[in-house]
Amino acid sequence: MNLINEASPHFHGKGSTQWIMGMVCLSLLPTLVASVFLYGLGAPLLVLVCVATALVTEHVCCRLMNRESTAGDLSCVVTAMLFAFTLPANCGYFPAILGTVFAIAVVKMLFGGIGCNFANPAVAARVFIMLAMPIALGAYPDIMGRPLDAITGATPLAMNAAGDAPYSYMDMMFGLHAGALGETCIITLLAGYVFLLVMRVVDAWATVPFIATVAVITGFAGQDAIYQVLSGGLALGAFYMATDYTTTPMTPKGKIIFGIGCGVITALVRLFAAAPEGVAFSILFMNMFTPLIDRYTRPQPAGGVKHALV
Repeated sequence: MNLINEASPHFHGKGSTQWIMGMVCLSLLPTLVASVFLYGLGAPLLVLVCVATALVTEHVCCRLMNRESTAGDLSCVVTAMLFAFTLPANCGYFPAILGTVFAIAVVKMLFGGIGCNFANPAVAARVFIMLAMPIALGAYPDIMGRPLDAITGATPLAMNAAGDAPYSYMDMMFGLHAGALGETCIITLLAGYVFLLVMRVVDAWATVPFIATVAVITGFAGQDAIYQVLSGGLALGAFYMATDYTTTPMTPKGKIIFGIGCGVITALVRLFAAAPEGVAFSILFMNMFTPLIDRYTRPQPAGGVKHALV
């Protein structure tokens, strides 16, 4: 009998990769619907462009690698949706397409496909576009039916860094402020995350330490901790990107360390760096340490030798 050795994740039945990714896509739909009410039809069209690009890119990469297409497992759709959610609704199609191709072709398929990538493709694509085309991410559209003030396009984090915080907590919860099309409406992101928790698709081992660490550090620094938690891409990053199977640690202890690390870096970037946001950088940075964290936190077999830190 011929055995095929493939990369993780290994799921069967109800827990198949396709089922898992389908649940994640389903959990993102409320936020996608909210983006229509906030930014108009341009938001779902941008998401659709990213999804179509991801499907085509993954299929082409599989053909070039002489492998059966894996586009049907929906992992590329999840990547495309998450990446699109980090973009302004008015950023244009070229940055969206370029970032999606980078996420799928370079970050994912170049390293062997699902289960082999060292970094979260959506996060890496966001950082890539942030560095390669910063102007595309520098302005945000007005909210439909609620024009912004003279500082149009300024996100809550940018305004907070400038010493101004004009938005209420309720505005932040319902996305009534400038921001990326899938990052602003916290209530729908939270609903999607709770759905994934109930369906046992994700857990809270990394999410809670991530958010709590940001709140504690920014609170001790004299910032409004609740405002910091509700603003920027923290909710999207903590709920969906810090819970990625492939690029985050396997054990609860490892996930806690990962979440705390992400929280520390995010808080430090927000407090001291020139850029007001640090979620994407923090997750990408901690992705690099996932193998090391796994090495020192994985359960030891009976009689096994523990690895020393030095």
